[in-house]
Amino acid sequence: MKYTITKQFRFEAAHSLPHLPETHQCHRCHGHSYEVIIGVCGPLVNEWVQDYADISGAVKPLIDSLDHRNLNDILPCATTAENLAAWLWQKLKPVLPLLSLIEVRETPTSNVILTNE
Repeated sequence: MKYTITKQFRFEAAHSLPHLPETHQCHRCHGHSYEVIIGVCGPLVNEWVQDYADISGAVKPLIDSLDHRNLNDILPCATTAENLAAWLWQKLKPVLPLLSLIEVRETPTSNVILTNE
């Protein structure tokens, strides 16, 4: 049996998508209250999948580097939710081998889910 546990993080950041037409609202600089959910999946070992503190320890420095920043200055690609999820995956997978899911919510109704499937 495998379990998936998740831990939620929040940060505020601005970005723009300059590759979009100038008439598109996301072309202009704007901000979001991002919510990021990190999931790890595995069997129970010593009564849990992984210590939540280990997840926080890996994720918090990345969240801190994004908080109240312009994502266009940090990500080496278009700052879409999909690319932000992929960037986080690339940074976290080496330190969280059980990583199985990253969800990035730009708004309460708009999100992307990246899995290892």
